[in-house]
Amino acid sequence: MKIATYNVEALFDLEKKGYKYKEYKPYGKSLWNKKNYNIKLNNIARVIKDIDADIIALQEIHSLNALKDLRFKLKQKGLYYKYYKIADKKDSAIKVAVLSKIPFIYSKEVKVTSTYKYRNIQELKFKVGKNNFYLFNNHWKAKSGPESMRMVSAKKLRDRIEEIGYDKNIILVGDFNSHYEENILFLKNRRHNDTNGRTGINDILRTKYQTKKAKDTKYKKDSFYNLWYDAEEQDRYSYIFRGNKEALDNILVSQSILDKKNMYYKDSSIRNISKDYMMYKGKYPYRWSISKARTPKHKGKGYSDHLPVIATFIFN
Repeated sequence: MKIATYNVEALFDLEKKGYKYKEYKPYGKSLWNKKNYNIKLNNIARVIKDIDADIIALQEIHSLNALKDLRFKLKQKGLYYKYYKIADKKDSAIKVAVLSKIPFIYSKEVKVTSTYKYRNIQELKFKVGKNNFYLFNNHWKAKSGPESMRMVSAKKLRDRIEEIGYDKNIILVGDFNSHYEENILFLKNRRHNDTNGRTGINDILRTKYQTKKAKDTKYKKDSFYNLWYDAEEQDRYSYIFRGNKEALDNILVSQSILDKKNMYYKDSSIRNISKDYMMYKGKYPYRWSISKARTPKHKGKGYSDHLPVIATFIFN
């Protein structure tokens, strides 16, 4: 079973209500119109078809309408996701959503705070054969905010995991806006480090204790293993900022998924997907293009500023 995560970069629909970004006001001067919306849908569907995951967690989906339109576009291209769900209990501009070939037992939302500064986390429970597993789809605060804001989401996620039990099969995916070694990376940026060196991904989710390849990793109670450590170091990225590679999109697994028993991670299967058409001049992700004029205009080309990340899991 292949599980992927992909930040599709602001997939807004054309409904004239609920938009929060001026450049996505439907049928306005920025040219967010039926033509450009259809191009964006086609481009993102092309990527998702090439990923061909059994379950794909998406970030930056504006609405249920946008998710349905994307799902229909995929069906036209020969990839059918029977099951789908968006986390839309909070009226934020962009949300997380899941497309799946596998039915889920339930989908609900973990409320981080009541304010619009934090997006809800999507929780789904699946059953494959005799094996249950939980999937949490995240989109934490962007790097425009300090680490303390990402800590808020991390703590709410941890609290929910403690209710379920760390011994369960749990997979955390999404755009954490955190590098797999954020605790090292952000020491160079005082603007982010307002937490005395602690980070949500490394300290709250306790990923900093297991930094070897999956096959060489030893059990560490109540910790999550970041699958990026199972990739070659030069391949550990999903985003490029000012020429620097970062792994903002992550797949983390609980200890039970490392023990090679009922459900487990397939060694060396974690990777980003960076086909030539998804890279601009072969250097960085070919993001959806909007002009930087006083009135920004959609150019009708590009994909996303993030790359998809995928990993394979096996069931006994």
